[in-house]
Amino acid sequence: MPPTNEQFTQAANHWDLETLYIDLSSAKGKRLTPVEKLHLRGLLCGYSPAEIAEKLHKSVKGVESEVCTTLYPHVKSLVGKSNEKMENWRNITEWLQEAGYKTQSSPQHQISDPLPVDTWVKIGSISIEKDKIMIIGVYIRNIVETLPSQPPAEDLNNNNHTNN
Repeated sequence: MPPTNEQFTQAANHWDLETLYIDLSSAKGKRLTPVEKLHLRGLLCGYSPAEIAEKLHKSVKGVESEVCTTLYPHVKSLVGKSNEKMENWRNITEWLQEAGYKTQSSPQHQISDPLPVDTWVKIGSISIEKDKIMIIGVYIRNIVETLPSQPPAEDLNNNNHTNN
């Protein structure tokens, strides 16, 4: 079985995991354990506690108990829903999305086969007020080139049929 930090990694594609880990650790009063992070990522990927247990080859009752005692109360506290009843495990993802932990990815920015990105930053002006640096006018630009999604059509058939 892969290490706990390598499972349910697709959650990072849609959620700000680092900020969420930090904020949940603050709500909990100590760092999240690797197992808590693993179960959280499973939930964020849309898996029920039973499905998480199945994928991890664990007891369903054990995972359900762990998420109920270790994750749910801290998420509820983090999102200001401590007094609300937990109706369904899906409440966790809904509440975290409402709280802004889900990253916004728009279709025009999703690129298959991206090449390295060139990024430049331009600071338009800087001002200092009451011993604080105030930056105004920051411009960030990413330049991404894409590869063709398919090889040219003439190469597809010619290489596969050498003898009849």
